[in-house]
Amino acid sequence: MRRIPPAVKHLLIINIIVFIADFVLQMRGTFDLNSFLGLWSLEVPDYNPYGHFHFWQPLTYMFAHGNFTHIFFNMYALWMFGSVMENHWGTKRFLFYYFACGIGAGLLYLLVPGLHVTIGASGAIYGLLLAFAMYFPKDRVYIFIWMFVLIGASLVFNSIGIPELQRIGAFIDEYSVLLFLLIFYLGQNGKGLVPIQNRWFIAIMTAIELFMGFFIIDGVAHFAHLGGMLIGLLIILWWRKHPFSQF
Repeated sequence: MRRIPPAVKHLLIINIIVFIADFVLQMRGTFDLNSFLGLWSLEVPDYNPYGHFHFWQPLTYMFAHGNFTHIFFNMYALWMFGSVMENHWGTKRFLFYYFACGIGAGLLYLLVPGLHVTIGASGAIYGLLLAFAMYFPKDRVYIFIWMFVLIGASLVFNSIGIPELQRIGAFIDEYSVLLFLLIFYLGQNGKGLVPIQNRWFIAIMTAIELFMGFFIIDGVAHFAHLGGMLIGLLIILWWRKHPFSQF
């Protein structure tokens, strides 16, 4: 932890504390913290028993996560990409960018019609992915090709109306963290690792989010991810035009 830059370290700690608090409160049946922190659609009526929009939610939704898999992958990406960008920018600029992407993603997602609630730091995380690709476009990341195969299989199985296949898809979703760790271990030995330049990696991720946002109904706020990337793009373009701006 001493090697993690301060803003990333404290964001990791806060997210984990909120996740544990929500888990404990729900286990005791006393309070649904995620419903309080989550970002509710403006179309949800005030009398909805589960929650409705409040002014603090575009900020607080970033610290709420639905399950262990959700927080694991978001915090893994925050540690991996956020550490690089904070070391590159400095803490002040990093925090401005992170919260601008997260809050901006949430506000843009409010424009998506429907009765929904969204939680998670993914909007800010996708903003970090974009920044990483724009600042280090020719650097390479190593992706685990079998992880993408599993994710694709899960999407296909869950979309097919065959109960046996849907159970396999649910199994992949449920144990995705363990599968990820297994693939990570295999990747350490060079098995299944594919090097790809950052610019192409973020292009692939953007295409996936666009496809899933328009064609896949899976309860994931894909347009919030894209919103975080859009806000990040605008900020970085502004910084490149005004390199000595305070933020």
